[in-house]
Amino acid sequence: MRDESTRSVLAVFAHPDDESLMCGGTLARLADAGVRIILMCASHGEHGSISDPALVPDGDLGSVRIRELKEAAAVLGVAEVVALDHSDGDLRWHDVPEFHADIVSAIERHRPEAVITFAENGFYWHLDHIGVHERTYTAVQSFGTGAPPLYYVTMPKGIIRRVVEAAHAKSGAVASSFWGIEPDAFGESEMPVSFGVDVRRWVPRKLAALRCHRTQMGRHNPIAWIDEDEARQWLGVEYFRRSPLACSAGDTVLDELAEGSPVRTSQV
Repeated sequence: MRDESTRSVLAVFAHPDDESLMCGGTLARLADAGVRIILMCASHGEHGSISDPALVPDGDLGSVRIRELKEAAAVLGVAEVVALDHSDGDLRWHDVPEFHADIVSAIERHRPEAVITFAENGFYWHLDHIGVHERTYTAVQSFGTGAPPLYYVTMPKGIIRRVVEAAHAKSGAVASSFWGIEPDAFGESEMPVSFGVDVRRWVPRKLAALRCHRTQMGRHNPIAWIDEDEARQWLGVEYFRRSPLACSAGDTVLDELAEGSPVRTSQV
């Protein structure tokens, strides 16, 4: 990789914990290479689950989740966290102009070399995730040929099921789903042309960041049970797809991290 001292990447996600699950290893790898990571979180995740009510004694889940987000970001080496306060559960429809302006402002301020967000399917058709995809796409598109390249996080279908199976092999008390979502809902059966980033060396950081989100990653969550070797096996490659949006930029830090040939179908 080239000298990273003046390079930056903007990652835009919907809720605290999205960043760690979707691309925590890549963010940590980039940060270790000297790339400045700016993480924008659209909501406080105030309508999310609570693994243990004792973690939220005053009932203000949003404030707790933002503290968890900042802890996870510190583990990953994120330089700046931008915690917006758009309505959790309504990101696709509410405050559309304001959210668009937030992303445009961040791009103008930081001039990122690349922007990362959800793909069109929101990873598992989560409407908030889809809303973040739409807002980020239109914000980047508004820069025309001067836009930074846009990348979508993705994953072959089957990986989350393997994580659940590895956890179940250790304890029958582990949940069979993530937040009530069946494992096979995650990922894509037929992935468009994508590339993988090898993050096996950064998997311990990814796991540590995920476990900072204690309200979401309770003791029954499969993430709480897998060890680092199992995580390297199933979470040691993170997948991205570059948007076809026209821009004048060539390869970016993400392209430089790409391992081998593009991934066209599930490798699970």
